[in-house]
Amino acid sequence: MEEKKRVVVVGGGISGLTSAYYLLKEAQEQGYPLDVQLLESSDHLGGKIDTVQKDGFTIERGPDSFLARKESAGRLAREVGLGEELVPNGTGQSYILVNGKLHKMPSGSFMGIPTRIRPFLFSGLFSPVGKTRAALDLVKSKKTVEGDQSLGLFFRRRLGNEVVENLIEPLLSGIYAGNIDRLSLQSTFPNFYDLEQKYGSLIKGLRQTYPMKKPKKGEKKPSMFRTLRNGLGSLVEAIEDRLEPGTVQKGVKVDHIEKKASGYHLLLSDGTVKEADGIILAAPHYAVQRMLSQYDFLEPFKETNATSVANVAMAFDASAIKKDIDGTGFVVSRNSDFRITACTWTHKKWPHSTPEGKVLLRCYVGKPSDQEVVRKTDEEIEEIVLKDLNKTMNITAKPEFSVVTRWYDAMPQYTVGHKQRVNEITEQMEKDLPGVYLAGGSYRGIGLPDCIDQGEAAVRNVIDYLYH
Repeated sequence: MEEKKRVVVVGGGISGLTSAYYLLKEAQEQGYPLDVQLLESSDHLGGKIDTVQKDGFTIERGPDSFLARKESAGRLAREVGLGEELVPNGTGQSYILVNGKLHKMPSGSFMGIPTRIRPFLFSGLFSPVGKTRAALDLVKSKKTVEGDQSLGLFFRRRLGNEVVENLIEPLLSGIYAGNIDRLSLQSTFPNFYDLEQKYGSLIKGLRQTYPMKKPKKGEKKPSMFRTLRNGLGSLVEAIEDRLEPGTVQKGVKVDHIEKKASGYHLLLSDGTVKEADGIILAAPHYAVQRMLSQYDFLEPFKETNATSVANVAMAFDASAIKKDIDGTGFVVSRNSDFRITACTWTHKKWPHSTPEGKVLLRCYVGKPSDQEVVRKTDEEIEEIVLKDLNKTMNITAKPEFSVVTRWYDAMPQYTVGHKQRVNEITEQMEKDLPGVYLAGGSYRGIGLPDCIDQGEAAVRNVIDYLYH
């Protein structure tokens, strides 16, 4: 009988859980003799996924959804028996707060780029000069830039400063919690570069590839996002339930990894050593560099910054909100005198999350230029958020309860050149660390489907390495 191969997955976030799940599934279906161990340094699986159930509310401390068009997350949920639990987001008007005033997001815009002219022309978000400058995208020649470039540089060149600062920047910074003048185009939205090269215009390219029909009167726009009725934490639980008993070891950290003649030794924080034939490192970049500190080619991971963010979910009785706004939430432009970066009206975006007659608001803080706010006390963060909210809403009572969550160094910054750096590190790992693979939000995408895709890719690589 063939000897069992040992694969250790380091990190129990969604990338690591996905890796362990698909490794065991592949072993079962293909008959591979495989021993899988997942090591998680904390006592919590799921990484940034963390759902709280309280007084009938479903509150997400981390991500609240995933993009439906990226299919791997929905597919995984169905595989682990949660297909019936998938729910679309409630759609409605979203807003951008510019110069202290809420403006409707122009309909027909894709990530802030206009695809229909009329809503854009009638928007109060831009001056006539700003609108004219953005329209130049239709005639402005494409400019080939060698290598990577920042999102800010690219969008300012195509659409001008005003559209970038009042529309694109608040949306994209909300996703990546970063400075768009440093974030990499090729690592975040390479499709926009491709559209420019193919069509000579972002607006023309989006019209061709993402045609947005004007909704009929009374018709709601289609839902782009999905979540699970009992929170994304139910996905973590369902995956864990399907792992073989003894697969997961929590509360143990990998201190160091040594390459040996017959595989790898992982030195653990409890003083024991784990042996492995293959390893999937589903851990943040800085942890990987620490575990493999003897390899100079991982030094760039020391230079990769990560920003800290916090969010506060606040539950109210509906009677406390005197000035309700019809919509799902707003993002805040950086030229506004606000410390919050966005607010989701969760009871409208995810109606299943909130009991009848109640309101659930979720606000975010932690701009790249305002990192100290994350370290304030719960009470201070709540006060800052309520003060900002009352500039646009009229809230007459304190929250019935609030849940404050801080994520320190949680948002890896894909700065210009990120993709090339990761590719170079991956190539060097193939030579110096065969059978060791990376997966997770630090590398090739931060959304849930991106992390799941990376876990699946790492599984294919490690199976290929061990058995083919």
